[in-house]
Amino acid sequence: MSEYLKPLPTLCAENRPFWDGCREHKLRMQQCGGCKHVRFPISPVCPRCLDDAFEWLDLSGRGEVFSYIVFHQVYNKAFAADAPYNVALVQLEEGPRMYSNVVGVPNDAVKVGDKLEVVFDPVTDAITIPRFRLRQPPLASTTHQGTICA
Repeated sequence: MSEYLKPLPTLCAENRPFWDGCREHKLRMQQCGGCKHVRFPISPVCPRCLDDAFEWLDLSGRGEVFSYIVFHQVYNKAFAADAPYNVALVQLEEGPRMYSNVVGVPNDAVKVGDKLEVVFDPVTDAITIPRFRLRQPPLASTTHQGTICA
């Protein structure tokens, strides 16, 4: 793994389950123990009912592009080699929205409503970043109905 020079999150007790999940290739978020609301960003209390009980829930990793932008301007020199790059607001199937990137396609191929699935980018030994790619359509069935001849 080459040296990663972009800003990285600071790991702490509150966010470690999220980042540990990403390292295990699982998108994990908090679910309220009271109202069952799945929340992101990480918070000590539920924004809906203010309950402080929660558990970490492994999500499906599926969602869709709610909104996106393509950055051409370099605001942080660590991202200069990536420009232009997209930043998407992903609406996850379980409810929360999160910012990420859509990878594997040209920036002009990203569209609002595109169906996505999470992929994981291990940028350091400790940090794996969740990104998204266009969801692959299910494979066509390969079963064939037989013909009965009399």
